[in-house]
Amino acid sequence: MKPDVTAFFDDATNTISYVVRDPQGTACAIIDSVLDFDFASGRTDTRSADAIIAHVRDRGLTPEWLLESHVHADHLSAAPYLQQQLGGKIGIGRNITLVQDTFGKVFNEGTEFQRDGSQFDRLFGDGDALMIGQMRCDVMHTPGHTPACLTYVIGDAAFVGDTLFMPDFGTARCDFPGGSSAMLYQSIQRILALPDDTRIFVGHDYKAPGRDEFAWETTVAAQKAQNVHVGNNQPQEAFVQMRDARDATLAMPKLIIPSLQVNMRAGNMPEPDDKGDVFLKVPVNKL
Repeated sequence: MKPDVTAFFDDATNTISYVVRDPQGTACAIIDSVLDFDFASGRTDTRSADAIIAHVRDRGLTPEWLLESHVHADHLSAAPYLQQQLGGKIGIGRNITLVQDTFGKVFNEGTEFQRDGSQFDRLFGDGDALMIGQMRCDVMHTPGHTPACLTYVIGDAAFVGDTLFMPDFGTARCDFPGGSSAMLYQSIQRILALPDDTRIFVGHDYKAPGRDEFAWETTVAAQKAQNVHVGNNQPQEAFVQMRDARDATLAMPKLIIPSLQVNMRAGNMPEPDDKGDVFLKVPVNKL
């Protein structure tokens, strides 16, 4: 089956969100949504999510799933807002519990913060499947960038989150807690073992040098032949050496502090205080 895929590019975070529709009906899934957030003022905005809502409503679609490829460190999820407006179940990888345990300690969340993934409607493991209308979605656990990363394979399309970027940009960083360049390499090999004509939809694009336009769709064949980090049968040892050296030069994402606190809660803000005010914490010398 060839799902109908509509992409929404967020300029502020270079994130691509997707509406994936069953071509034989009105059922759809929304993957990796964005809640706009201005860190300087601490204000949220729903314009990116509202564009998805308008698209869904204009076409009479029914979102059955709001899927997260992982706990994003560079943008906040709009899944709860979309669920309130459109319905659907929020899903993420089963290893969210590892992420919650790690960052629950970093942000000193205390015992009131549940670290069992119960903030989500469904936790997926490797080999699990779900239905989007008449479309089957197979779940692949593809860790390395984070321990909870998933790839969703829906018909001829694979939504890889941050595991792979466009061939001219390469692969994801692996220096977050629980990340592993060796593990990422193995995860990528699983993705590249899919049929060559499988469409790959990436979670971010930053326009590699020499490319004028943003892009987010490629194929397994193109990744195998052209990916600047893993193409042409690049051996694991060389990839790990390159990835680790490159990661050592990278700064933390600008929105990592709010993103992690919100996304490990399935896109919800921390509980408000007695006055109804919400606060995010800034850990000092922890990241």
